Amino acid sequence: MKAIKFLPLLLLFVFTSCATVRVASDYDKEANFNNYNSFAFYKPGIDKAKISDLDKKRILRAIESGLTSKGMIKSDNPTLLVSIFTKEKERVDVYNNNFGYGWGWNPWYYGGSYSNVSRSTEGSLYVDLIDAKTNELVWQGVGTASLITSSNIEKKEERIREIVQEILTQYPPGTMKK
Repeated sequence: MKAIKFLPLLLLFVFTSCATVRVASDYDKEANFNNYNSFAFYKPGIDKAKISDLDKKRILRAIESGLTSKGMIKSDNPTLLVSIFTKEKERVDVYNNNFGYGWGWNPWYYGGSYSNVSRSTEGSLYVDLIDAKTNELVWQGVGTASLITSSNIEKKEERIREIVQEILTQYPPGTMKK
């Protein structure tokens, strides 16, 4: 009976944990981010990303939209080069709920247990911003989230936009939402 009371709370936790995007960023403290006003995509770096070409296009469109909303322009003579790479791993979560009644020690203890194992694919998207003059990395943002593996293209595109948007909230440094 106790397990039934906690089941809705457990399901709420599982569904909200899948929806979140964990983000982090790092940057060169010597870089003057006020000097960066244009960007272009760094094709050699993007070509190395181990995802489908369609997903690359979705990510690049989301990055372009995010950077232009920050006042930057896409240019043939950019101040920043944008590169991406991805990492993927399987996440396994095990939820145990041991409950009992009565008294005693095992094996004479009366009770039961409930275990649930869930598997999901978790991916990390890295967005690198490189100074076009020096070819040095000046900012890196990473977003880690559960991935949509269904064939629903609209949901997949929305998830990619959400991940990229969360990453870019931390660019430029000092403008992070709390």
